[in-house]
Amino acid sequence: MSQDIATIRVTRYRPEKDAKPFFQEYKVPYRHDMVVLDALNYIKAEIDGSLTYRWSCRMGVCGSCGANIDGEPKLTCASFLHEFKGRTITVEPMTHFPVIKDLVVDMQDFMEKLVKIKPWIIREKETPPEQGEYKQSAKELERYSQFSSCINCMLCYAACPIYGLNEKFLGPAATALAYRYIEDSRDQGKEVRFPIVHEMEGAWECTLVGECSVVCPKGVDPMLAIQKTKILGATNAIKSLLMPRGGR
Repeated sequence: MSQDIATIRVTRYRPEKDAKPFFQEYKVPYRHDMVVLDALNYIKAEIDGSLTYRWSCRMGVCGSCGANIDGEPKLTCASFLHEFKGRTITVEPMTHFPVIKDLVVDMQDFMEKLVKIKPWIIREKETPPEQGEYKQSAKELERYSQFSSCINCMLCYAACPIYGLNEKFLGPAATALAYRYIEDSRDQGKEVRFPIVHEMEGAWECTLVGECSVVCPKGVDPMLAIQKTKILGATNAIKSLLMPRGGR
């Protein structure tokens, strides 16, 4: 590879005409400030308009441009070509998800899991807006703030060996988001969410490999959220045995 040319090896798959996925190589101009998404955009605009992939913000915010880059789940907009300089860069769809076309995967299972954990503040009784906002202290915010940074990029699912073996597993991002609301002082939906995250395919299915936290582009630690969810569940179970409802 010459100094000013990068070779991108991309998975191609069109189910209506391809029996199975295959790789196609493209040569793109190299600049030190280019990211993999820039290379994909160049390929689509200048070489092959049929290449299909997702992207939106180009700033690591929307989470839509995830792919496996040289075997590791990454955002294409945050992966610089110079990190791979001197070798062919392989870009594949994220693992553990059905492929719709080329680098585009089916997100339906993930979206259903997000809805399942009810990612909104639940109140037993809503107060009128004129009574003001629900206030919380900085310490209360700190309990869940890092888990609010998730951008639903699904990289943690692509890295999770458990999700790869059991598609019913609730998974890292959904569990971390559930924990975010469980720890929110404004939320009153713990009794609704706990059965969801503590069922067989919930938090207890996780074996704490930790790859989900390694690949997260926003510094969220899903494994920590899962551990804390397990601790809360175990603590609640012990309390229910020692202090059953209705007992003295």
